[in-house]
Amino acid sequence: MSDPTDPTTDLLADVLTDLAAENAELDGLLAPLHEAHWQLPTPAPGWTIAHQVAHLAWTDDWTLRSVRDPAGFHPAAAELLVGADEFDGIVDAGATAGAQLPPAELLDRWRTGCAAVRAELAAAPPGAKLPWFGPPMKAASMATARLMETWAHAEDVAEALGVTREPTARLRHIAHLGVRTMGFAFAAHGLPVPAGPVRVELTGPDGEEWSWGAAEATDRITGPVLDFCLLVTQRRHPDDLALKVTGPVAVAWLPIAQVFAGPPGAGRAPRG
Repeated sequence: MSDPTDPTTDLLADVLTDLAAENAELDGLLAPLHEAHWQLPTPAPGWTIAHQVAHLAWTDDWTLRSVRDPAGFHPAAAELLVGADEFDGIVDAGATAGAQLPPAELLDRWRTGCAAVRAELAAAPPGAKLPWFGPPMKAASMATARLMETWAHAEDVAEALGVTREPTARLRHIAHLGVRTMGFAFAAHGLPVPAGPVRVELTGPDGEEWSWGAAEATDRITGPVLDFCLLVTQRRHPDDLALKVTGPVAVAWLPIAQVFAGPPGAGRAPRG
């Protein structure tokens, strides 16, 4: 696996390979399901497995629009938002509409869309920044965002099915994105973006040690990479994670960490 912090690696190809693996892992959960399983509730309030897959398909559609028609993306997004009270309402509406499809049709739509996303991102102009609902992203970052969302929503699907997934080295991409979006998380909550560094040291699934930030930083987060990814995707409450946090900036970051675009997420309640 390539190092996402090393600019000499073919990062886009590496991320797309791992995105394909994440797509395949979720497909492995979905393919055997009977129609009734698609209506199982997931940890996201009001969302069934069908909603989770429909959301991924909806986001893939917008990703394809970004790559294929970058000039038309923001006008189309503005039209989408006309009359909407908040962005989350648009997201919920897209998931609800897609969830009404017959499961076989929804599964085919998602499969077709994620395959098209991988192909289009692979052919995207090098260095081009693609528009999005948040800051614009290069193709490698867009692919990482799709990997992150696929993994996070697959976690919800797995939980609905009572399945525990094994963490993989692909989590490094999500952790890297989580570190890079620290400033965004503070800004999304209307808080000043910290000037000082935070050192993040994580242990991978096979005992690898991964780190970001200045080694001398006094603000630090350490622990398993799985727990950090569950934190930044807001799939677990900080109290339920084995993360060690020191320093005021790191302590302030923990409850607001958010790797996804859009307004601040509500997160998950502690499991107790």
